[in-house]
Amino acid sequence: MSTADIKKTAETKMGRTIESFKGELQKIRTGRAHPGMLDQIHVDYYGSPVPLSQVAQLSLLDARTIGVQPWEKPMISKVEKAIRESDLGLNPSTTGEIIRVPMPALTEERRKDLTKVVKGLGEDSKVAVRNLRREANEHGKKLLKDKEVTEDEERRLVDDIQKLTDRTIAEIDKLVQTKETEILAV
Repeated sequence: MSTADIKKTAETKMGRTIESFKGELQKIRTGRAHPGMLDQIHVDYYGSPVPLSQVAQLSLLDARTIGVQPWEKPMISKVEKAIRESDLGLNPSTTGEIIRVPMPALTEERRKDLTKVVKGLGEDSKVAVRNLRREANEHGKKLLKDKEVTEDEERRLVDDIQKLTDRTIAEIDKLVQTKETEILAV
C-alpha cells in the first residue's frame, strides 16, 4: 500500500462518514414533512420486518402532512400501528385507503432538544473522522517502519491527512449549523 492509496482510502471513508451524517440529519424532523422521515420505520409483512417504503407509497399531501398508501388493503392497520409505535411521536389517521401522518408543530423546548441531538451526531461524526485520521497515520508509520517510504513522504502523508481531516470536520460543522438554523426557524 502506497501513501497515495492511504490518502485515497482515508478520503473515501471520510466521504462515507459525511454521507452517513447527512442521512442521520434527514431523520431529524424540523416541523416540515418529508417522506424520508419514515425511512427507518419497519412494518410486519407476513412475519418479516420490511421497510415502510417497500409496502406503501409515500407522498407529501401538503407541507405538514405525509400520505402513506399501502399497496395491499390488509396492510393499512399494520402500517398505521408501525407509524404510531415508532419513536417519532407521530399520530397517523386513516381515511379510506390513505393514512395521513400530520407533523405536529415543534415546541421551543423540543427544538432545543433537537439541536442538542444534532450537535451530538456531529460530535460522533467528528470522532469517526479523527479515528480515520489516526488509522491512516498508523498505516503511514508502518510503511516508514518497513522502509517502504522515506521520512519526508511519511511527513507529507501526515500533513495531507490532517488537511483532509480539517476540511471534513469543517463540512460537518457547516452541516450542523445549517440543520440547527433549520430547526430553530419558526
